[in-house]
Amino acid sequence: MTNERTLRGRVAIVTGASRGAGRGIALELGAAGATVYVTGRSTRESAPDAYRGIMELSGISRMPGTIEDTADDVTREGGRGIAVRCDHRDEGEVRALFARVMREQGRLDLLVNNVWGGHETFTKESLSAPFWEQPLAHWNGMFEGGLRSHLIASHVAAPIFVEQKRGLIVTTTFWDRDRYLRGNLFYDLAKASFNRLAFDLAEELRPHGVASVAVSPGWMRTELVLAGHHTTEERWRERPELASTESPRYLGRAVAALAADTGVMAKSGRVLCVGDLAPEYGFTDVDGRVIPPFEIK
Repeated sequence: MTNERTLRGRVAIVTGASRGAGRGIALELGAAGATVYVTGRSTRESAPDAYRGIMELSGISRMPGTIEDTADDVTREGGRGIAVRCDHRDEGEVRALFARVMREQGRLDLLVNNVWGGHETFTKESLSAPFWEQPLAHWNGMFEGGLRSHLIASHVAAPIFVEQKRGLIVTTTFWDRDRYLRGNLFYDLAKASFNRLAFDLAEELRPHGVASVAVSPGWMRTELVLAGHHTTEERWRERPELASTESPRYLGRAVAALAADTGVMAKSGRVLCVGDLAPEYGFTDVDGRVIPPFEIK
């Protein structure tokens, strides 16, 4: 599907696209022919120093990925990648980003709200300890670095989309049919807030022909997941515990399909699982599998 260049001429902003979900989305949008503004704080010249905890746990000395690397790969995939350093907590930097896009392209078709600060306070207890034994600093990463950053970008994008009378906002999230994501109250609360934000945006933007959805992948083999399991994308099959994982490009293919769907307004306001979208739109993961939606056991 993405090789058909279905998004040729479209313009997208993908926030937090140095690595992980954002990178997978940016690459698939590029494969579909889009111009993609790749944003984040990790550049070749400097990387944020806020990830020491998760780097130590993963056994790495530097966070993988930069916005320039992703942008170059978007271009190699057949689109046009443009790297822009942006701290999405800073309203001024966000406004400057959108002003640049409109100045250079004259349009914006897709905003992907993906930036996430949850890794900045990550510890080994983050996946299992009761909330009263976890640091309140999680709030800053997940809500200031995540939810508030999504709201700022949406706040700036909305007037552009309303004037155009078209556009799509995709919020990456995690969702399992409203089940509690046991082991991290902060994470559960943040993701539920993302879902509600996508719904609320849809309610306000629907009269203007603008859609908003939340998209939930399963367990992704991000660079950090691979590092934490001491393996690589080429050798992950040697780790039985990763058998049910999916690549970030599976999520990317879902977002590209939604961006190309002229009937996407019918989905506005919903939380959509990648595993449900794959058979609907006819895409697979990079290894040819159709992986069903993740379900908490």
